[in-house]
Amino acid sequence: MIIRSLLDTDLYKFTMMQVVLHQYPAAQVEYRFRCRTPGIDLVPLVGRLRDEIDALCTLRFTDSELDYLRGLRFIDSDFVDFLGLFQLNAKYVTVRPSDTAQGEIDLVISGPWLHTILFEVPLLAIINELYFASAHPTIDLGEGRARLHDKIARLRDTPGYERVRVADYGTRRRFSRDWHEEALGIMQAGWGSQLAGTSNVWFAMRQGLVPIGSMAHEYLQAFQSLGPRLRDSQTAALEAWAREYRGDLGIALSDVYGMDAFLRDFDMYFCKLFDGARHDSGDPFDWGDRMLAHYEANRVDPRTKTLVFSDGLTIPRVMELYKHFEGRCHLSFGVGTNLTNDMGPMPLNIVIKMTRCNGQPVAKLSDSPGKSMCDDPDYIAYLRRVFDLPAAA
Repeated sequence: MIIRSLLDTDLYKFTMMQVVLHQYPAAQVEYRFRCRTPGIDLVPLVGRLRDEIDALCTLRFTDSELDYLRGLRFIDSDFVDFLGLFQLNAKYVTVRPSDTAQGEIDLVISGPWLHTILFEVPLLAIINELYFASAHPTIDLGEGRARLHDKIARLRDTPGYERVRVADYGTRRRFSRDWHEEALGIMQAGWGSQLAGTSNVWFAMRQGLVPIGSMAHEYLQAFQSLGPRLRDSQTAALEAWAREYRGDLGIALSDVYGMDAFLRDFDMYFCKLFDGARHDSGDPFDWGDRMLAHYEANRVDPRTKTLVFSDGLTIPRVMELYKHFEGRCHLSFGVGTNLTNDMGPMPLNIVIKMTRCNGQPVAKLSDSPGKSMCDDPDYIAYLRRVFDLPAAA
């Protein structure tokens, strides 16, 4: 059994789930899986994946886990009471070999948002672990340890970078659960206070780390169906977040419709209300410079705001970004695959994305080619027109 706790997921799944419970408990959604790495045959894993899904659906939150969640300042007591009754249900997940693409699998999650939102991260972690256990059964963990120690030493021992703080964002693409836990222990020992925390709630609880996260793309995508009108969906999502958290968890995700559309919606009110913004596609230097200029144009001191970088980061990239933005704002760095799956073999680039909400297509219009995912090209074209964005190249 790969997943042993329902807390073995990213914090933002719980923060979004609380909004769903309180404001949109009847929403119906669909998610789909995609492997972006070419030439990967996942079909032999289908049987074992189904077994792991069945095992995942036997899990319940323990009393100690519920007590831990109840102790987080932004988690409401009624939400924890709901989680005390919660259990994932395998009837919402279908997985089978693809009929159209050899070696690929069709994995679809469909059902109430409230009851399906916690599937994504553990399913991705399961697929990763099954794949690497099958494709690289005799891998030497010593290589991964050596690479991780080199990263730690580079950041820790280079003068001028003592104040850089890095968070682990690597649950969904980790090599394995056991390696993830060991890697976090190595990071704690090597980085000390330079390890800001982890997105993984289970390991945060077990290892005394700070759990980190706010919102993900699915949250803003859903508002394409939930919002008052499509053009106002991004604003509606941010307003709903503010109603729920009243200024807490104030990092806004900026790339669901691209940076131009985000800046049009992120007006002076949101600039002052939210603590900062997170980058997850496109050029991070350009994004950060534009974000800081936007704060200044809205009479907000950028030095009081936080820029969070989380798009495919490596430690050298973290250091480049820190050098560029240091002193101009607060900085946060979320590093995922490079910390939890740099073992020698090429990591998988796999995702599970929301594709429909309440029977309507939803999509992300990414600033990075290949990151968008939608099963309706006509809807993508319509979305671009509504947000006054150029047609995809």
